[in-house]
Amino acid sequence: MAEQEAPIFRMQKMYIKDFSFESPNAPQVFLERNQDPKVDFNLQVKNTKVDNDHYEVSLLITAKVQDKNNDDRVLFIMEIEHAAIFILKNIPEEHLARVMGVDCPLMLFPFTRQIVSQASVDGGFMPFLMEPINFVALFDNAQKQKQAAN
Repeated sequence: MAEQEAPIFRMQKMYIKDFSFESPNAPQVFLERNQDPKVDFNLQVKNTKVDNDHYEVSLLITAKVQDKNNDDRVLFIMEIEHAAIFILKNIPEEHLARVMGVDCPLMLFPFTRQIVSQASVDGGFMPFLMEPINFVALFDNAQKQKQAAN
């Protein structure tokens, strides 16, 4: 019986695929005091097979921040697709989806969080600090939805 090679799981390259930051109500929003931000936040995880052992995993984030005190005036809108190429070799097929849906995003998220925070500061606002994401729960919920749809 041939001995199976050890699994390889490694991030090879991280990059920004798409990025947008808009502050449509600047400079007026910077002159107002007592802003009470309301955040509409959406996160998606996307993965694509690149070749036999390489997969691209992306975090797609949209954040719309509005001022609740001022008729929900938009402070800023940020959209980012932050991705990485991962080498996933000798990983059993039944574990591949979970690795791409949980483990890869867990490695990528801290870097995405830093980019988003810095971009909000560079846009003239307080740091936009995303809460930690429970990728296990997100993945499990997505799997349950798929099973319910079938």
